[in-house]
Amino acid sequence: MTDITDAYFSNLIGRLEELKQTLAEPMAQAAAVILDAAHGDKRVYVFGTGHSHMLAEEVHYRAGGLAFTVPVLVGSAMLHEGAVISSVYERTQGLVRPMLERYGMQPGDVIIIASNSGVNAAPIEAADYAREIGAKVIAITSIAYSSAIANGRRRLADVADVVLDNGLPPGDAVVDLEGTGLRVGPVSTAVGVTVINAIFAEVASELSKSGDAPIYLSANMPGAAEINQKLVKKYRPRNPHL
Repeated sequence: MTDITDAYFSNLIGRLEELKQTLAEPMAQAAAVILDAAHGDKRVYVFGTGHSHMLAEEVHYRAGGLAFTVPVLVGSAMLHEGAVISSVYERTQGLVRPMLERYGMQPGDVIIIASNSGVNAAPIEAADYAREIGAKVIAITSIAYSSAIANGRRRLADVADVVLDNGLPPGDAVVDLEGTGLRVGPVSTAVGVTVINAIFAEVASELSKSGDAPIYLSANMPGAAEINQKLVKKYRPRNPHL
């Protein structure tokens, strides 16, 4: 392993170890909010623009994942239809509301919004919309990043019911390239998927105690086809991506 790869691994592992402590309480709060929604047969939406949208895909129809999750996936807010225009999209007011209306979010639902910078228009508008209709908002964001660049603007952390501060530095990348002034090795995705999977694992554990955990199996596991088919039939009416 080279010095650079070692530095990246060490940095990421160190951050995850630290987050086990600093996020223990807010992760417990997030799990409680999601568990309450699950008991009410509600849905948990996951939204992010740019690279943050990968957290929505991470929990969608995933082996070991919960079937009541709904990814909010809109091409113009992601990267594959045009990375440059997606950056403009996430900073433009008024585009998210009609997008979310398609999903039929209801009072008592939950939306997890991932935004590392925490100041762009799209994630904040998503949080405002969710709270207007009576849904709970869980934010995965960097307080350090949003505090450094807010310049008086509202931050996602200011409008969420539960804030999961990923502790990442402004700019996301964490490994210095000596003599260049540049950094490489972004970690927000790795941290984000770890945090969100840990929370859903906790929720699944609690639901399993009553035998009511709607968990997908890997398609190659025995009995997976029958179990997954039943879950899809139940949850497809409120998940347009199944």
